[in-house]
Amino acid sequence: MISYYKLTPIKLGCEVRGIDLKTETRKEVIERIKEDVTEHRMLIFKDQRVITGDQQVHISEWFGEVEDTFYKHEKSPHPKVARISNDPNEGYTGVGRTGWHIDGTFQYAPNAYSLYYMASVPKEGATVFAPLTEVIEDLSPEKYAEWDRLWMVINRRTGPIHPLIYTHPRSKKKVLCFHLGLTCDFVYNYRSPGERLTTPQELERILSDINQEFVKDNGRIQYKHNWEEGDFIISDNCAVAHEASPETQTSRSQVGLRVLHRTTVHNPIPPAKTL
Repeated sequence: MISYYKLTPIKLGCEVRGIDLKTETRKEVIERIKEDVTEHRMLIFKDQRVITGDQQVHISEWFGEVEDTFYKHEKSPHPKVARISNDPNEGYTGVGRTGWHIDGTFQYAPNAYSLYYMASVPKEGATVFAPLTEVIEDLSPEKYAEWDRLWMVINRRTGPIHPLIYTHPRSKKKVLCFHLGLTCDFVYNYRSPGERLTTPQELERILSDINQEFVKDNGRIQYKHNWEEGDFIISDNCAVAHEASPETQTSRSQVGLRVLHRTTVHNPIPPAKTL
């Protein structure tokens, strides 16, 4: 197999060196990157130097239609680039701090990919990731049986209803569709005998149970990415959950300016139990 770049496995995904995403145009290399994202779930491209908003959107377009963003800060470098910061004058604050999640669960299908570039790297302010298949595989039989009956609800009137556990459309592995900060209800046995909404007490317990799977054993399953200059991350959003660490909200005066640029790619395939 031809090697276009060097992959180094890390706790989750791989670090990638020896390629400049901004100047890459070879179709076979782009296809290899897409295959590697599916296989490894997250690629961290090192030494990418400065990436403009137009360049980030162009790279994102390798994977499909780039979605618009509702984080339209006046300093965003492109209408489709979300600008996130620890300084409200530089970007939106508090983003990603409502609990473990994948992006886009409020849509017909969650985002297929999320791409991140740290335009201004602070002294601290990590993004934390976790693999979804391993979370499911580590469940007790009783908890798996319950989660497999659950469907998440974002908005009772207008939001979609997604299965909590479903089959990833590309890898065919079991993954989760969830957002701990946005879920207003779960439904047991959606469109099946015994369908019912969870009670408020059940909802609270289930959200706590999901969170516990990510934080148990001192966060054993987590990968904490401490950003360095030139890092560019391509994440399979349907395979990897994430959360902004508390340090992302530390003031600029203490840790320096944090500016994260994020793009997301449309997913044409809604979550389904089987494909």
